[in-house]
Amino acid sequence: MNIKKSELAGTFFNQSQLPRDNRPKILFFGRSNVGKSSLINALLEHKLAKTSSTPGKTLSINYYLIDSKLLFADMPGYGFAKVAKSESARVRQLITDFLNQVENVRLAALLIDSRRGFLPPDLDTLAQIVENNFRILTILTKSDKLSFSEQKKLNTQLIKNFGLQAVFFSIKSQAGKNEIWKYIKEAIKE
Repeated sequence: MNIKKSELAGTFFNQSQLPRDNRPKILFFGRSNVGKSSLINALLEHKLAKTSSTPGKTLSINYYLIDSKLLFADMPGYGFAKVAKSESARVRQLITDFLNQVENVRLAALLIDSRRGFLPPDLDTLAQIVENNFRILTILTKSDKLSFSEQKKLNTQLIKNFGLQAVFFSIKSQAGKNEIWKYIKEAIKE
């Protein structure tokens, strides 16, 4: 996609800060350190989203505005163990509040570490996405760590167990980036 301008449009820590905005949105969900911010940076070809090797750094919902007409929402990661229970509860409530009021969601991208597959917290998030009737794109990150046969086996399991097909993405090789953009473009046309 030919992006002319992308920028951080807002960082939201609680419900009162969440904006009402009817622009089309792409939501990025996943466990801590799965690569949500790295994927957003790769898609935008610009280092906007803060990345860290320490899990649990994104404790807010971050909006990135693309060409003044599309919003990417970088959702807080889940499954981080080194955050206080009160902070973890606040983040869960923020996500629930956001999902209850967000408008014009075109696609919910669920990022899964391809080396680990779906874990219980991923299944909980998948259930929330399904409950909200969002179109789903499963992205298996860190795919360069798997052989082609391992990728094929994992994709077969996803189809069999969840009815989901996935895009394999590698931040190192950028494999899968064009396919992800294809899904995003289809979603925003509808």
